Amino acid sequence: MASLAAARLLGNRTPGRLLLLDQPVFKYGALAMGAGELFGDKMKTAPDRTVFLGLLARVMSAGIAGAALAPRGREQAGAATAVATAVPLAYLTLAGRKRAMAHIGQTRSGLIEDALIVAAGVAIVALAVRRN
Repeated sequence: MASLAAARLLGNRTPGRLLLLDQPVFKYGALAMGAGELFGDKMKTAPDRTVFLGLLARVMSAGIAGAALAPRGREQAGAATAVATAVPLAYLTLAGRKRAMAHIGQTRSGLIEDALIVAAGVAIVALAVRRN
């Protein structure tokens, strides 16, 4: 979501049409939530991403992102595909993160995971958006 918000703030359009992405409160909120996720994930008290609220946030953001990145007129299919992908990936990435934490610790594994996720998000959004 933060990558999408940043792209929209830079004047890029997404293939799918979502009025939500044109609202400043949404764009800045998505950026703030992305930054919060990067910092909060390193805290020892951070809950697993598979707790109810974590999954709910993941489902909502995946649905919005999937709709925004889908071809125009296929937003619902894009949202459904993204949600169907995000939920199982939450469990798979949690298992991988726990294994990494056992070997290199919470902070280091979190930084590596974040670098991979941010790079993937930026690349996916960069390939999908168009300049206004």
